[in-house]
Amino acid sequence: MAISRRLAAKQQRALEILIRLKRLYPDATCSLTYASPVQLLVATILSAQCTDERVNQVTPELFRRFPDALALAEADLTELESLIRSTGFYRAKARNIQGACQRLVQVYGSQVPKVMDDLLTLPGVARKTANVVLAHGFGINMGVTVDTHVKRLSYRLGLTEHSDPVKVERDLIRLLPQPDWENWSIRLIYHGRQVCKARKPDCDRCDLADLCPSAFQVTPTPKPLTASAR
Repeated sequence: MAISRRLAAKQQRALEILIRLKRLYPDATCSLTYASPVQLLVATILSAQCTDERVNQVTPELFRRFPDALALAEADLTELESLIRSTGFYRAKARNIQGACQRLVQVYGSQVPKVMDDLLTLPGVARKTANVVLAHGFGINMGVTVDTHVKRLSYRLGLTEHSDPVKVERDLIRLLPQPDWENWSIRLIYHGRQVCKARKPDCDRCDLADLCPSAFQVTPTPKPLTASAR
């Protein structure tokens, strides 16, 4: 019974945080630029350990040269690496992008599948990438996208004690209604970029401070996501 009461209290606090985030960032959406689910998939793979701003500088020329799954599957790997070099880890990303697109062509008729388990069979795709693609490519909330901002802020807000992204996602799924899973992620990302930064959170101007057990304290931050978590 005590556990149920604690869970209910945490759920209520999470919902209040969500309400405030919606008010603070009413127009928040995915900041990656794309014209199709395939392009969103590629852009999300590129965003691993790279800013969305940098990815958006790279993808216009990338998608001009290789606009769809078939073109990317047949691309010259050296050229592909050159086009994405500035996003970091470009060799691994190029292999994953090409491998994912080859599987799309061979297995899924060049279309991005709408099923989590199918997405997870693509090279370079873990739950974070799959959640982004499903939510923003198809409007399907199958999970909570956990990037470095979501992990850091959910920890600071006392909504998880874990640093592993899968465990963080599991905790958040218990606290939030499914239709708002991606609302939570995208708005928490905005808040992490603008207010609750990794090294110096600005608690003085944070609208969540009264709901945050870490407010005005120096708190440990979980370790960064590994590439395998993406």
